[in-house]
Amino acid sequence: MNQEEKEGFMREAIKEAEKAKQLGEVPIGAVVVLDGEIIGRGHNERETTHDATTHAEMSAIRQANHHLKNWRLEDASLFVTLEPCPMCSGAIILSRVKEVYYGAADLKGGTAGTLMNLLEDERFNHQSQVEVGILEAECKALLQDFFRNLRKQRKEERRNHLKRVHQQQLENES
Repeated sequence: MNQEEKEGFMREAIKEAEKAKQLGEVPIGAVVVLDGEIIGRGHNERETTHDATTHAEMSAIRQANHHLKNWRLEDASLFVTLEPCPMCSGAIILSRVKEVYYGAADLKGGTAGTLMNLLEDERFNHQSQVEVGILEAECKALLQDFFRNLRKQRKEERRNHLKRVHQQQLENES
C-alpha cells in the first residue's frame, strides 16, 4: 500500500472520529480495509452506549467480521486515529489483523509501541505489523481541540454554578 492510499484510509478514519465528536464522544475513528475496500467502520460510542467496549477499533472489527462472516481478518488492515489501548490490541490480535496504522500516539494507554507493544509481541500466536504517524498532526489536533473545548466548557459550567450559588446566598440573606 502506498503513502497516498494509507492517507486516504486514515482520512476515512478521521471522518469516523468526526462522527464521534458530533455525539460528544472522544473523537477516535477506525476503518478496516481488505483488498482496497473498507469493510468495517467505527467510532467511539462509550458515552452514548454506556458500554466501555464500544471503542472505534472494536466497532470497526465487529463490522468487518460481520461483513466477511468470519472472525478472522488475516489479510485486513486497520487504520485508527489514536494508538490502540490494551482491549483493542487484544481484539486486533484475536481477529488476526495483518497491519495496523495509527495517527497519534497514546502516551497514557497506547499498547502498539508507546507504553508497550502487544501487537508485535512474539509471545502471542499472532502479530500485526504496525506503522505509526499516518496524518499524525490531524489526528492529534482532533483530540487536543476536543479536550481543550471540554475543559473550557467544564470551567464555564463551574463558573455558572458558583454564580447561581452566590445569587441564592444573596437572596437568602435578604
